[in-house]
Amino acid sequence: MRMLHTMLRVADLEASRRFYCEALGMKVLRQNDYPDGKFTLCFVGYGDEATNTVIELTHNWGRSDYVIGDGFGHLAIGTEDIAGACERVRALGYKVTREPGPMKHGTTVIAFVEDPTGYKVELIEKR
Repeated sequence: MRMLHTMLRVADLEASRRFYCEALGMKVLRQNDYPDGKFTLCFVGYGDEATNTVIELTHNWGRSDYVIGDGFGHLAIGTEDIAGACERVRALGYKVTREPGPMKHGTTVIAFVEDPTGYKVELIEKR
């Protein structure tokens, strides 16, 4: 068994697609509209779904906001250049909610950014 994808409901599919692709460097792997169900699925990631875990962005037509809830934590993405990743996110107009620095009670360098719907993404610097 292996993880296939994580699904996030997004209020603005285009804004979310731009964030994950432009700010975080993912690619759209596939996208399909389901008119009978009034929703669109857009799968984004760093590699083919056959060998990589990806994110499923689900846009329910006519829905403009979601309550994130306190049970959801965050997504985590590894990067070799955490400062550069945060600068790219900021330059594209997105929020860096925690600047790069060591995690509390540890030495791993982390940062947090926020997608257009409000989901938190942890960036973890890989050495």
